[in-house]
Amino acid sequence: MYSILISLSKRRLYLYNNSKIVKSYPIGVGKIATQTPVGNYRIISKVPYPYTYPGGPLTVFGTYWLGLSRPHYGIHGTNRPSSIGKMVSKGCIRMHNRNVEELARYVKIGTMVSIRW
Repeated sequence: MYSILISLSKRRLYLYNNSKIVKSYPIGVGKIATQTPVGNYRIISKVPYPYTYPGGPLTVFGTYWLGLSRPHYGIHGTNRPSSIGKMVSKGCIRMHNRNVEELARYVKIGTMVSIRW
């Protein structure tokens, strides 16, 4: 069973299979004023982008969105790869597009996500 541990201080996302780390990815996290919320959540949605909505494509989330059980927060790709490794978001977890696409192949709806300092 897969689970995710996010280390805000290390700016890394760790994918576990049972208790073994199988993948590790660099991430971008929330700014001081809009910090990424610490806690335990679940993945509640998986949406590949670009997603078309009335008015045009939604590209702010890179190529994939993994929504968390905390409303308005998620793990997503970015079209600004230079933001990875920095405190730049409004609280979401940013990943390189290729990494979030790979992560999305492993995790399912209901996967546990633990966010820690």
